[in-house]
Amino acid sequence: MQGLDDRTRDLIQRRVLKRVKDIPSLPQFVVETLKKLDDPKSSASDVGNILTKDQALVLRILRLANSAYYGLSRRITGVSEAIAYLGFKTVKSIVLAASVYKFMDSSFTGYSLDRGDLWRHSQGVAATSRHLSEKLKTGDPEEAYIGGLMHDVGKIILNDYVRFGYSIILRLVEEDGVPFCDAERQVLGFDHAQVGGLVMEQWNLPDTYSCVTTYHHSPWNLPEDMESYRNVLDVVHVSNIMCLMLGIGMGADGMQYSISTDSLERLGIADQTEDIMAEFVDVISSIEDDFKDS
Repeated sequence: MQGLDDRTRDLIQRRVLKRVKDIPSLPQFVVETLKKLDDPKSSASDVGNILTKDQALVLRILRLANSAYYGLSRRITGVSEAIAYLGFKTVKSIVLAASVYKFMDSSFTGYSLDRGDLWRHSQGVAATSRHLSEKLKTGDPEEAYIGGLMHDVGKIILNDYVRFGYSIILRLVEEDGVPFCDAERQVLGFDHAQVGGLVMEQWNLPDTYSCVTTYHHSPWNLPEDMESYRNVLDVVHVSNIMCLMLGIGMGADGMQYSISTDSLERLGIADQTEDIMAEFVDVISSIEDDFKDS
């Protein structure tokens, strides 16, 4: 099939790499907060003192602590108390979610995603990944949440280039049966999963999240030296595909991926997919108000 010529593809690859390098870093305030949250000597007050620099984030934390999800019998009004109640890992998830919101709350026409669709999809995968990790009592639920939140971040970089080569990508998918990620890679030299992994490295986030973003559509390609991330990768992979099947931020490529039977079997849920999808519907419904950004 006639596609982009080598010179055009090489130019796109160089521009993609430059855009990854130029993507804004996480704000210094966020970096400082994450360091405090990772410091075993930090107290809830220490973290609260930093967070007071961002009142919107404080309100978000208080709203979550008082949400129906936690079902407290009394109202929490202080940020330090909320941090102590929620725990540092949950607060870390909230801080990262607030930080990436500005990147994802746009339209991404290359993927046929209206404004907010990518954000809703990412939130849905994050929440269902946490739920699945808790249900199976495997791994760290907050690590699964962050992995789910970040998995499609590569689309914010690759969107314009997918739009440019969309007709060629679509022909590969529809006429030759090539998976969407493979078609992206054939036409552009990168797929959004690879680019997402590069963004995670640019933001200096733990290797877990680079691994999850890079392999969330191809867990069978996970290198042996990354086997320690296998569980969280399987959880996010399954949650992502199920959210797409439920129509959560589906976009142009949503129906072009298949779920890994090996991932289902490793998680021990190969015979529970319908029940789990029903649970996911409830999870997504329960977070729509608690995680809504104005």
